[in-house]
Amino acid sequence: MTTDDDDAVVRLDRLNANLAKVEELSQRLMVALSRRKQADPALNGPGQDVYLKAAAAYVAEMMQNPAKILEHQITYWGKSLKHYVEAQQALARGKLEAPPDSTPKDRRFSNPLWETHPFFNYLKQQYLLNSEAVANAVGSLEHLDPADRKRVEYFSRQIVDMFAPTNFLGTNPDALSRAVETDGKSLVQGLENLVRDIEASNGDLLVTLADPQAFHVGANIATTPGAVVYRNKMLELIQYAPTTEKVFRTPLVIFPPWINKFYILDLKPQNSLIKWIVDQGHTLFVVSWVNPDASYRDVGMDDYIRDGYIRALAEVRRITGQKKVNAVGYCIAGTTLALTLAYLKKAGDTSVNSATFFTTLTDFSDQGEVGVFLNDDFVDGIERQTAEDGILSKVFMSRTFSFLRSNDLIYQPAIRSYMLGEAPPAFDLLFWNGDGTNLPAKMAMEYLRGLCQRDDFAKGRFPVLGTPVSLHDITLPVFAVACETDHIAAWKGSFNGVRQFGSRDKTFVLSQSGHIAGIVNPPAKGKYGHYVSDAPMTLPEDWKNASTFHAGSWWPRWGAWLSQRSGAKVAARTPGDPGHPVLAPAPGTYVTAEPAA
Repeated sequence: MTTDDDDAVVRLDRLNANLAKVEELSQRLMVALSRRKQADPALNGPGQDVYLKAAAAYVAEMMQNPAKILEHQITYWGKSLKHYVEAQQALARGKLEAPPDSTPKDRRFSNPLWETHPFFNYLKQQYLLNSEAVANAVGSLEHLDPADRKRVEYFSRQIVDMFAPTNFLGTNPDALSRAVETDGKSLVQGLENLVRDIEASNGDLLVTLADPQAFHVGANIATTPGAVVYRNKMLELIQYAPTTEKVFRTPLVIFPPWINKFYILDLKPQNSLIKWIVDQGHTLFVVSWVNPDASYRDVGMDDYIRDGYIRALAEVRRITGQKKVNAVGYCIAGTTLALTLAYLKKAGDTSVNSATFFTTLTDFSDQGEVGVFLNDDFVDGIERQTAEDGILSKVFMSRTFSFLRSNDLIYQPAIRSYMLGEAPPAFDLLFWNGDGTNLPAKMAMEYLRGLCQRDDFAKGRFPVLGTPVSLHDITLPVFAVACETDHIAAWKGSFNGVRQFGSRDKTFVLSQSGHIAGIVNPPAKGKYGHYVSDAPMTLPEDWKNASTFHAGSWWPRWGAWLSQRSGAKVAARTPGDPGHPVLAPAPGTYVTAEPAA
């Protein structure tokens, strides 16, 4: 027997052993899937009315304008037939080569075999032709109102993306090549990754985006020195240690969103906004919200405002001995900061000196891409589910936000993990993205119904502690940052809210990039620029057209604005005071605590 024969036997044995492992893992997979808790069906997809409206619009189009429908169909048939003929002609030449390919570049198809191999190239070209045909058919429907059109376009695109040939083992050259090279070991490792993810999510499937062992909160991320100086059932208040001999007199408090954890602002020293603020000479406080369990089911927006915002502002004033505080709100925490400021205005409380808003919606008439999930078909299901569970689970929220960028946050990570058998990368941002939080049932529904659906704040009728408030009630100096490609808080919607504030002193900045990268954009990286304008805040498009682009981060611009509203310099303050002893070192205990099951 030759050496080659010996190698073949060894590889065959290895392949058989791996196939046996696949059988074992398959049984474990079935057990893991059986643990899945049944959720309200409405949380798994849009209502049937979306498809019925699309079908009705298409039939109406076919009846009233058959020529246009036939033109679409004939164009698609012609392209498909031409592609088939060209593929046959390439094969008839006796060479294993692909026909001419004029399809657009798509990073899903980066493997050279998609260009050179007849089989894979045929799949790719036909898939892209099919995708184009679906997009054209949906885009040309004239019998849909704009909101329904947006939903039909979004969900049809999701279906098309799901059926990409890269998402299936038998039509993914990367996965097939890796399986052959490793004698099936990559498939075993991929199945192990799949089972691990399903077990970790109690029967649901959430792709692990980052190596869970690579980061430890407080050890190699969220390491800016500080201390918890106050704690209640809603929050821990962290005061950060100064790095300068003198600090501005007026303290600063950041309210991060409680949909995620605060350390997105403190991942690593190089990109930590928290560290940067402290280094500019500010006494900085940051709220770390509790991760609620079912016992928080009756906690609403009023509780977040009274026991969160108003309480944190009061404790900051007590610790520093100052009558005024500068405040920052990010995303939903910015929305709630605006509600709080409007309420304080009506109550005659002037303790907040200025407010900064990061990617904040206060006028929800333009909901952006996330608006496709805010119709009654989804929200009714959320209401039923939260009534049963007491919380809106982080699983549903993580899945929803991931589908806004499904190719980047679902399909590509799943391919790498489950088909190629790769370990998740050690990426701090993705680690944070997977470290989600729950929402209390009452608060979630007040937010979804009152703010997102009814737009009550912009209409002046959202109640805060029994008092209706409006955007016009916000009159203090404001600095607002929106992000150009934000999938969650559309910049035009953010602009429209700030435009209605009663403030005379308003600065609006439009950062490049999205909801996270546009905010966590340290100056040293020189990565994303920003737009500013002195034009009146009328229409967002007019403001953008009149704006000036500036390379680099907006942080220094904000730092200069904030310093002008922070008073004279005083001796640096150490965390806490006699009435506020150190309860724990930063980043605190709430950020790592798991809610009770």
